[in-house]
Amino acid sequence: MATTIASTRENVSSNQTPIYVLFDVETVESAGKLTRDQLVRLAAGTLGAIHIKNFASPEECGTVLRGLDNVPMSSYDEEIVYPRIPKLGPAAYDHYDAHGLGGAYWKDAEESALHRATLLDGADPLDLAVDRIRAAWDGPMAPASCDGRPMYAGMIRETTGGMKMHWDEIARELPGALDDPVIAQIGFNWYLSMPEGGGATQIFRRRWLPTDERARDGYGYAEELAQQEPSVVVRPGPGDAVIFDPRNYHAVRGNEGPGRRVALSFFMGVSAGGTLQYWS
Repeated sequence: MATTIASTRENVSSNQTPIYVLFDVETVESAGKLTRDQLVRLAAGTLGAIHIKNFASPEECGTVLRGLDNVPMSSYDEEIVYPRIPKLGPAAYDHYDAHGLGGAYWKDAEESALHRATLLDGADPLDLAVDRIRAAWDGPMAPASCDGRPMYAGMIRETTGGMKMHWDEIARELPGALDDPVIAQIGFNWYLSMPEGGGATQIFRRRWLPTDERARDGYGYAEELAQQEPSVVVRPGPGDAVIFDPRNYHAVRGNEGPGRRVALSFFMGVSAGGTLQYWS
């Protein structure tokens, strides 16, 4: 059964009309306990995050990590994203400034998918993740496409030094990229490894406003923008997964102590027809 933080279910209205914040973290004990209702409420904005414990076994995580040591890792543009974040696979974000997904994106996508496809004892860990989410969604789920081509999904990255507070929304950052536009976007992270301390994700109940650009800091934003808003903090363990709405501002805290913070990540979006699409 999911456990829910009760504080944001309290009535916070200043008059007789009730208003509920509805920005909790719900925790389930395994991927098999994840429900469609939770995914729908997350997409609708009435849930802060879903923390899935034991999404994958220690053996599955260890196998992927060992395989990862033998594949080439790139990184985000270090003039924009610092400290360096090693990663396998392209993010659509890498190509936003080109106003489209050009040849470099598709070449990187093809090569990275081939490297990742055998990391799980000859199988692709992306397939494991998608299958377990599809079982909960209980509806159509497919790769997002751009110009008729399936987009890359399943980036693996190491965020040892944390990440600045930022937001992600493909509809605003690359309008028209998806062949089938989505009406909601959520982000999935499966943690293959976590440090002994630190590495938590804080998610704020605050979305980007045009005036926020005055507080821009490289790819991120000053946290003062969201400090007065409700927020949740999730610190997963190795093998856990966390799903949240990346259109909300969120920040990753740096490691505190030994260990690596490595996750397989992708976005998901619900189309008007009810298909759950995924991409990175």
